[in-house]
This record gives sequence, structure tokens and C-alpha cells, in this order.
Amino acid sequence: MLNKVKELSKKIFNDLVDLRRDIHANPEIGGEEFRTQSLIINYLNKLQVFDVVKSADTGVVAVIKGTKEESNKCIGLRADIDALGIEDMKEVGYKSKNKGLCHACGHDVHTTILLGVASNLAKLQNQFSGYVKLFFQPAEENIGGAERMINEGFMENPHVNVMLGLHVSENYDVGQVRFCYGTMQASSDEIAIVVKGYSAHAAHPENGVDAILIACQIVNNLQSIPSRNVSPTDSIALSLGKIQGGTVTNALAENVKIEGTLRTLSFKTREKVIQRIKDIVEGVAKAYGGSAELIVDPSYPPVINNEELNDFVKNNALEFIDSKDVIINNVPSLGVEDFAYFAQKVPSCFYNLGIRNIEKGIIYPGHNNKFDVDEESIFYGVVLQTISTLKYLQ
Repeated sequence: MLNKVKELSKKIFNDLVDLRRDIHANPEIGGEEFRTQSLIINYLNKLQVFDVVKSADTGVVAVIKGTKEESNKCIGLRADIDALGIEDMKEVGYKSKNKGLCHACGHDVHTTILLGVASNLAKLQNQFSGYVKLFFQPAEENIGGAERMINEGFMENPHVNVMLGLHVSENYDVGQVRFCYGTMQASSDEIAIVVKGYSAHAAHPENGVDAILIACQIVNNLQSIPSRNVSPTDSIALSLGKIQGGTVTNALAENVKIEGTLRTLSFKTREKVIQRIKDIVEGVAKAYGGSAELIVDPSYPPVINNEELNDFVKNNALEFIDSKDVIINNVPSLGVEDFAYFAQKVPSCFYNLGIRNIEKGIIYPGHNNKFDVDEESIFYGVVLQTISTLKYLQ
């Protein structure tokens, strides 16, 4: 079966490269992926074997049923489809035509790979039993799409038993795949700290409470959390990226707002750190005669891989990729990924696909305005996702 999948993937490879370049040249921000949605639907409809519906406004869900024998088993495959608000600075024929927008994170490749898998499955429908559900998910980079797809009921009818997803990585060469056991990506929370003081003339500070002074002390004290409240074997990233306060130069500021993000690798650490932030914020403000409030807006949860499913996909990779290029790296990223919502629902495997090629100058990191991929990675992604799907359903 592997040789058949490789053969089919080679036959469509050039078409997939053209498809990827089309998507790359026409990027759309999360929530506005209407052209991409239409392209996906048209491609799937031409295969004539998928039930295709829209989801999460600009996403697509497609289902194919194997004809080998009756089974209710179902595997889900996910690709995110949105681009970033970054100017494309590459000088290539498929450079973004949309000013200020670019596929600088590889979602164009993810989409193309999943469409390639769809093409293969359409030709191999009599080789598997049960169902395959394809999730072309919008808005991963901003408002999120995975949770909305789940809330719309698309993990059911048929029930999805396991989920597979991948993300390209410039940390690995084309032809390599990387697996991470346990927590792979961090959770994220948006935090805001509202500090309240009491305004007074700058010449008479004893008559007021300086909210800027309180804010400075809060910021300084928060930096002790990673080094003194979190185990050295754990990791968090507490980054305060915005601060606003005061209205004039000759008066104490009455209000200051500090904003940032907190990234953690476990629910336990997250709860502990949020409580510690709250204690510091409120305690420091009180010590200086003011008050402060912590506001937490939860974002994506952590991506936690299922060990058994990780082994399954890794072993499939070892069948056609040299063992030295199947990499186990259990160091998690503090970046976030809303595939996490799928991984919370069912056993899941999320892995990295290498796209770096130093000789071709493909070395730039994700979210960089010169980010690109070695398109040979498409072949590896299509083969691994296809063979993993078929083996699971066999």
C-alpha cells in the first residue's frame, strides 16, 4: 500500500505545487478566507466522493466513507488555512498579491497537503473501511476556528475517534519529521492589569497616589515568578508588551493599564502562576496606597499528544523515511496552536514537517516576511498523512 500511496502522491505533486503557489499568492486573514474556502470546496467537489459543508464561517469540513466493508471508525485530519498580517518580502513568482498579507506560517502548505490526501483517498476508497473527516480550519492565527468547528458538532456524525495534524517547521530539513511526546505547545492567556491611584500636582506628590510608580513596581515584581515560583524543569513566558497611563507631564497618573501574555505548559502551572500574578498585583498596589485588578482572557489550551498515536504515526514515517530523519524532540514550544481543542476531545498526534533547505536559502523562521518552504515537503506530508489514515482504518 505504501508504494501505491507514494506513486499517487508523485503523480499529483506538480499540481499540488501549483495549488500551493496559488494559495500563497492570494493570502487571506483569519475570518476572511472566502477565496480559499471556495478553492477548497471546488477541489473537493471535483473528486466527487466527499460530502462537503462550510464550517466556522470560512472553514470547510469534508467526509469520505470507505467502501471496503462496514465500519463506524473515523479519523480526523486538520489543516489551518489562514494567513498573517505580514508584508511578503520574497522575490518569487508566487509572491503575495495582497498587500500586508502573507502565508508566513505555512498554512498554505498544510491546506495543500490535506487536499493531496483527499485526492489519494478518493482513488483508494475501496481500500479502507469507516470514515475520514477533513477539517480545513480557519482563523488559527487570530480568533480561532477549531473550537467553533467542535461546537458546531463536526466531531460527531460520525464520531471522530482520533485526530492528526501537522505543522511545517524551519527548524528541520525537508525530508525530516519531528515528533514530541506529551505537551508540544503551550497554552496562552491574554492578561491586563488595571492600576488605580489618585491624581495630584507633580509638585505635591504627597497629596496623591502615583499609578505609574505602582505599575513599575508590579512589572518588576512579576519578573520573579519564572525564577522563583516555577520549577526550573518547567517553563513559562510572561511577557508584558503594552503599558499606557497618565495624561499630562505635571500630574501624577491616576490610571495605568498593563497588557501582555502568559504562556504555560500545564494546567496546574497555569493556575498557580495566575494566582501568583493576582497576589503580586493586588499586594503591591495596596502597599503603595492604590489598587489594581488582574483581568485574564484565556486563549488556546496546550497541545498534548497521545503517546500511542504518536508511536503509530512515527512508525509509519519510519517505513519510508530514514530513521535519522525521524526525530524525537520532547522540548515543547511556548508558541500556541488551536489544534489543542481537538487534542482535548480525542487522542491526537500533532507533529512537525521539515521545510528548511539551506542551499535554496529557505532558512527564515515562521512569521518572518521572507518565510518560504521547500515544496518537496508537500510530498512527505501527503504520503505520511495518507498512509497513517489508511493504516488506522485498516
